[in-house]
Amino acid sequence: MTLVEDATLGVHILAGFAALFAGFGAIVTTKGGRRHRRAGRIYVAGMTVVAVTSLALFALAPTRGRTFLALVAVFSYYFVFSGDRVLSRKRPTDGPEPLDWVAVGLLTAAGVGLLAMGALRFLAGDGFAAVMLVFGAAGTGFGVRDLVTFRRERAASREWFFEHIGRMGGGYIATVTAFSSVNFDFLPTVAAWLWPTVVGTPLIVAAIRKYRRGPSSGAASTAD
Repeated sequence: MTLVEDATLGVHILAGFAALFAGFGAIVTTKGGRRHRRAGRIYVAGMTVVAVTSLALFALAPTRGRTFLALVAVFSYYFVFSGDRVLSRKRPTDGPEPLDWVAVGLLTAAGVGLLAMGALRFLAGDGFAAVMLVFGAAGTGFGVRDLVTFRRERAASREWFFEHIGRMGGGYIATVTAFSSVNFDFLPTVAAWLWPTVVGTPLIVAAIRKYRRGPSSGAASTAD
């Protein structure tokens, strides 16, 4: 690796650790509170640096492995980006802006790209194809969902609050996945990549259901 690549990778790793700890802080603190908002801002900033440095590493040396990681970076960061952006679209009159359309377009393209790579790996008999296909299906599915949602008129509701939880939770799953894929070498490769999704998705669903049953109104109002 060149000096520039080493430096970029170093920044990438530091930002990843910052996002990992800040994201956990946002999860365990009171939603809408000062500490939650502070941790959330650090998390978003950290993940922004992670995504940018991932794309920079790909640009410096566009190998097949880095192509996959670049697509995953777009896929992962979209959850963080959209989870943060939804806070600015709380009112029924707040529709998506051009930046939101560009982001969802990139997500959908990344999802299709991951599906194509996964299909090729699957035909070649590569077990890692499962990871690409899972991420590709999720990225394409969420992209199409958001494209459809953006075209609808928004209804007056607290849905933004639940969307924020779900999307930030999805982003944190991606953060843990990155850490696991690098450090949990005692696990099979596919398991190291997919266990955060298998464990984290039901937890996000449970959290949203919990807030829908009651605490959502109080927590959401503090975030207004």
